[in-house]
Amino acid sequence: MRPLRHPASLALLLLAATALLCLAGAAVGSLGWEPLWSGATDTASAVVWDIRVPRTLGAWLAGALLGLAGAVAQGLFRNPLADPYLLGSATGAALGVAVLLVLVGATPSAAGWAARLGSTGAGFAGAVAAVLVTLGLAKGVQHTLRLLLAGVVVGMVFGAFAALVMFWSPDILRAMQGFLLGTTGFLGWGAAGLLAAVTVVCLVPAVAFSRALDALALGDTTAASLGIALTPVRVVLIGVMALATGAAVAQVGLIAFIGLVAPHLVRATCKPTHRWLLPLSALAGGVLLLAADVLARWALAPRELPVGVLTAVLGGGYLLWAMHRRPL
Repeated sequence: MRPLRHPASLALLLLAATALLCLAGAAVGSLGWEPLWSGATDTASAVVWDIRVPRTLGAWLAGALLGLAGAVAQGLFRNPLADPYLLGSATGAALGVAVLLVLVGATPSAAGWAARLGSTGAGFAGAVAAVLVTLGLAKGVQHTLRLLLAGVVVGMVFGAFAALVMFWSPDILRAMQGFLLGTTGFLGWGAAGLLAAVTVVCLVPAVAFSRALDALALGDTTAASLGIALTPVRVVLIGVMALATGAAVAQVGLIAFIGLVAPHLVRATCKPTHRWLLPLSALAGGVLLLAADVLARWALAPRELPVGVLTAVLGGGYLLWAMHRRPL
């Protein structure tokens, strides 16, 4: 892919793709493609406005959070393979949500603000715990191989704990099935509003620390010599990554590869600093998840594919192709 001259060109392309996909998301229903102008009845309008539009916006926002989390993780840990899955934060968030469901007896489809905030808080707590355990096992971020191995181990262990929680509480098993496969079917206006607020809360400090991420790419010693306070920067950015991952996982479940692929696509298209890379990765993540959601709804209509399964297949295929072309 030929690099663009300026990141702003990529931003415009991603915004245009977002607009087209939002129209497609509002037009794809349970029976497949249903043009918006084909049925202007009150019932059809209610379905579009109350179900499809918030689901479309929520899917884009969840993808944006995962793309942002992946870009922050790759810059913070100086590793192009770092993402919410490989660092264990996604499965940690899933464990937090599973424990919450057992304690309060709610379901992932609960629409109240209290339930949405509670699930986001539980996902955030689980994601933070997983990342801290990963960093403890890896003894910091200096050893790339140890970090990746620790992340894989923590992800497997936390995933096993989540499965154990569901085993001991079979009442939540059915409710968690779609959640673990990844689904946007639970998204409503409340979830979309919460995801929008979290996106702003995460994006602002991430961009504010973008110069620190550029310095960290040169190594800890160089970053410290440039006046970067390493510990506070890492604490804030780990919090951003955990909150973005926890909020996305709490609302749409486990969605694979968005956080890993989105920053790679941005770097393959242009060569931005983190000031551009972070928002562009968020835009790319939103486009990727929304495109996958529209495809999942349309491909086998009236049946619907789990969007997490679709992103895993497509994301894995892309990474295999990228590894074949050049080392990551």
